Amino acid sequence: MAATATLSSKFQISIPKPVREAQHWQAGQEFVFIPKGKGVLVMPLPDLSDLAGLAAGARDEDYRDREDRF
Repeated sequence: MAATATLSSKFQISIPKPVREAQHWQAGQEFVFIPKGKGVLVMPLPDLSDLAGLAAGARDEDYRDREDRF
């Protein structure tokens, strides 16, 4: 799906309707902008309820930490 948008003088961009519909994005939804090289990754912020239980069953011992990296 190729869709384009233009940055306004107020630094706003309207997300094209085919993109909004394909991603099921709604008005008022919050997004995070993650810089990636010369571009940016746009992702909706998840609801906290969607994250509940995400780490269930994760091991809490014998894991790598930042100090273990080279």
